[in-house]
Amino acid sequence: MRSESRGRRLGQLAAVLLGLVFVELVQASAWVASPEVLVAQPGATATSVTGYVFEDVSGDGRRQPEEPGIPGVLVSNGLDVVVTDAEGAWTLPVRDDMNLFVVQPAGWRAPVDRHQVPQFFHVYKREGTSSALRFGGLPPSGPPPLKVNFPLRRDSTGDTFNCAVLGDVQTYSNAEIAHFRDSVVADLLAHGPDHWDCLLYLGDVVGDDLELLPRVLAIGASVGAPQYLVFGNHDMDFDAQSPDDSADSWRRLYGPQYFAWEMGQALFVVLDNVVYPCGEMDLRQPGRDFCDVPGQPTYNGRIDDIQMQWLENLLARVPEDRLVVVATHIPLVSFTDARSRQHQTDNATELYALLEGRPALSLSGHTHTVENHAPGQAFAGWADAVGVDAVPFRHIIAGAVSGAWWLGDFDIDGIPMALQRDGAPKGVLELAVAGSTYRERYLGARLDAGRVQWLSFNTPAFRQWLTDSVEWSETPAAERDPIPPRSLNDLPDPRLFTPRDLAEGVWLTANVWAGSAETRVALRLNGAAVGHAERTQQGTGEEVRAGAEWADPFATIRQLSVARFALQSRSGEERHQGFEGFRGVGYGPGPAQPIPGPGGRARVTDRTAHLWRWRLPDDLPPGVHRLEVITTDRHGHSTRETLVFEVAESRPPPLWRHERW
Repeated sequence: MRSESRGRRLGQLAAVLLGLVFVELVQASAWVASPEVLVAQPGATATSVTGYVFEDVSGDGRRQPEEPGIPGVLVSNGLDVVVTDAEGAWTLPVRDDMNLFVVQPAGWRAPVDRHQVPQFFHVYKREGTSSALRFGGLPPSGPPPLKVNFPLRRDSTGDTFNCAVLGDVQTYSNAEIAHFRDSVVADLLAHGPDHWDCLLYLGDVVGDDLELLPRVLAIGASVGAPQYLVFGNHDMDFDAQSPDDSADSWRRLYGPQYFAWEMGQALFVVLDNVVYPCGEMDLRQPGRDFCDVPGQPTYNGRIDDIQMQWLENLLARVPEDRLVVVATHIPLVSFTDARSRQHQTDNATELYALLEGRPALSLSGHTHTVENHAPGQAFAGWADAVGVDAVPFRHIIAGAVSGAWWLGDFDIDGIPMALQRDGAPKGVLELAVAGSTYRERYLGARLDAGRVQWLSFNTPAFRQWLTDSVEWSETPAAERDPIPPRSLNDLPDPRLFTPRDLAEGVWLTANVWAGSAETRVALRLNGAAVGHAERTQQGTGEEVRAGAEWADPFATIRQLSVARFALQSRSGEERHQGFEGFRGVGYGPGPAQPIPGPGGRARVTDRTAHLWRWRLPDDLPPGVHRLEVITTDRHGHSTRETLVFEVAESRPPPLWRHERW
């Protein structure tokens, strides 16, 4: 096993080196082209734009007389949706601010640019961005295009394909882009050159600095699959004065903030539900006072009316048996922010109404958690916050590539562990689609692909340790001892229990990262079946359960005692002492501290939607015991892990016994 593991690691390293060294070769082998645009003369006006969708036999992106048009293809101006005629021709009204795009049909593919970004669109904004923006916005487009021809080529991808779904890469610096390269991208490349058919980023691709986007895309392009991006609240122009402008730099650097494409029997719909700055429209809903604080513009989760009308127009032309995969940045609803009116989507129920009767899946990011909500699931807070009683189809929050914002201690590869708010590792979601069905699998970054969970024990000593640590971390820094009351060294052996521990309660905990209502965790103690662990959150409308009793010890121990704070040198480089996160915020040097979150508050896994637990019997005899954990997901895939633990009448001394010498 040791040699196999070493071989697998070497294979992964070789894959990422080959992928990055030969990224230009990968890009050179791709079909690089763009739509053919004919622009009107200066001063001209037009009420409509026409064009063709055609088979680009020559591969130059320009329609040649002998190249045939493609009938039955959907084309949109971001509001209206039309179908190409028998010759591949289409006509649409001109809008002063619009993204013209083709909905790539199944069996075809659009060209890409040098960063594997599909070129299926033309961005047009007659007057350009209304005010100067830090990252440039959009220059005035001037007269509208007279004609746009969209090139497509035949594609061999059938009804079965794999997409890597990447939540919140959220790189705030070039150092964090390196972490992205050396973790998730390395893992994606290790699957082989033909494994991935698309990469779907669920927003917050960068951390506020849009000039980092080209490098992120260049590194992602090494995987060799088309890259589709969702617009997030850290991808926008923060100095925009209107929601009409907040995605303008994004549109110039990447492309449309909402669009759709087909693969196999699935329709992927990317929506922008980040309204910034939020204001009058949002204030019509109760509890949106955060949109009306002078001098503090912020965002709200809402799909605007134009997108909703566009989606209705689109779905009217899509067969009802087609799987609709809706990708947003902010979740429609979430467990982590169940009572939030900002971090869920105001008009989720309107979206549900449009999708009624169709097979559908919601994918989102934003929360830095992994959540897998089965149809019919509900949590207290949804109804009050956004009017959702229960989810009508599966909702998956796909976790974060950055985990907890690239923070935490370094792992064996020198990359921050960055355990997420729910304790899950940083990573990606694999979406394997077959026809109108799919299978989801969460892949922890730099971990064995077969690993699906953390296993640990919640003991009385751990609960007291957590309570003391959290109380200290939530005390204002000026009022507390600079040295934490406890570190992980203060925890006793986590797998040795006394009869008193058992009497007070020791639970096995299984944090199953992509666990859902259908997941089962079976147990065998010393070879005998003893039943199943119970999910701590049933999703039947209950409140979020938080605190030491509901915590994941595996994650919290690592989150609350981060030794990376102590890194210090005599180099003279002030910003190299301790570490930086977010927008260049410095942490340390100093004693081990809890991992910080946005705003400075510690992010601790004292609640999670996917924790299972089982209480150990009070009467276990002294000795060594084996507990086998068999976890089976909703697709019937099982994993087995065995924990060895001890019961002793009293705890033996943990450290070197000086008194014997």
